[in-house]
Amino acid sequence: MVAHIFFRIVLRQGNLEVTDAAGRTECHGDGSGKKVAVRFHDRLLGWQCFLNPKLYVGEAFTDGRLTVETGTLYDFLEICIKNVQNVERHPLWLLFEKAGGVLRHLKSFNPIKRARRNVAHHYDLSGELYDLFLDEDRQYSCAYFDHPDQPLEEAQEDKKRHLAAKLILDRPGLKILDIGSGWGGLGLYLAQVSHANVSGVTLSTEQFRVSNARAMAAGLADRVKFELKDYRQKTEIFDRIVSVGMFEHVGSAHYRQFFRKVKELLSDDGVLVLHSIGRPEPPGTMNPWITKYIFPGGYIPALSEVLSAVEKEGLYVTDVEILRLHYAETLKAWRDRFYANREKVAKIYDERFCRMWDFYLSSCELTFRHLGQMVFQLQIAKSTECCVPLKRDYISDWERSVQTGKTQAAE
Repeated sequence: MVAHIFFRIVLRQGNLEVTDAAGRTECHGDGSGKKVAVRFHDRLLGWQCFLNPKLYVGEAFTDGRLTVETGTLYDFLEICIKNVQNVERHPLWLLFEKAGGVLRHLKSFNPIKRARRNVAHHYDLSGELYDLFLDEDRQYSCAYFDHPDQPLEEAQEDKKRHLAAKLILDRPGLKILDIGSGWGGLGLYLAQVSHANVSGVTLSTEQFRVSNARAMAAGLADRVKFELKDYRQKTEIFDRIVSVGMFEHVGSAHYRQFFRKVKELLSDDGVLVLHSIGRPEPPGTMNPWITKYIFPGGYIPALSEVLSAVEKEGLYVTDVEILRLHYAETLKAWRDRFYANREKVAKIYDERFCRMWDFYLSSCELTFRHLGQMVFQLQIAKSTECCVPLKRDYISDWERSVQTGKTQAAE
């Protein structure tokens, strides 16, 4: 009964049939769109969803206590996400959000030891798993799509080229730091297109092992080195710094510390390019299910709190770009590949893990597609008299030059 009360309150649009643990079936929504049917398998779940739906719906699906009987999980979550504002406006659930906001900085406290533990939870999973849904270069961040049907490999290559253009790779021998270097793909790319010397840092032992092996195999081990180290432990001076998909793990309590360290590490003419997921509204809280099961310690920043930290540390923003639906398309590609290899994933882990990652990939894609979540790329300089050209034409000019093999650095 409680499950039906919950959906009566929150579901204003869509066509959802719910069967509770007692076997009672009721239709919710305005009847529009594709019909989806779900079943609750225990009575407690109704109360849990009423108290904290953002945690317990995902938890119940992962554990098999909630099943989708008509349609797909994606279809069910799309209905939920299109009605999520009705949840967020309810006085009871609004109270949970406010309480989470008060504790936001405490939850995002992220000293080095805790940061390593959080990274290991997700990034030290089986390398075979990532091979089953990422592109060949293992780019685990938002691709840069020319059009939605563009192959993932091409879109990820375009992302690397776009980031490289913003780094102003105007001469050979630049010293570049890649903060959160992943499996090494971006660092190796930068070394190849600009003859730079690249230092990457990661807290994942698996990424550290793979990235150095890749540098050795590519014959670049003399110019590209990856360390198992926190960025806060670096002391050298760099001409350029890039960070892709790592800032989401810094924690809001450490934003000023991050930019203070960047300022310390950058040369006077240095440039940082920061690529991060961002929220389209003021600072808030993380989805509790994502925090508990996928990215412990993670936090999606509002652009306002990032820019405030940049200003307070005396750095200068020279370019801002918002990538709107690019991550939705990236996640769709990952989800399609994950589904195509689901049996292989189940053999590496189990069915529960498959359901958990199904929920992760589907819910994240829908958040980018319907709730305005985006990716921002900030170009930040240490001085107003920096190497960044006055007009943005240099970005597309450099990208074209790479495609034709005529970069300024190579010449």
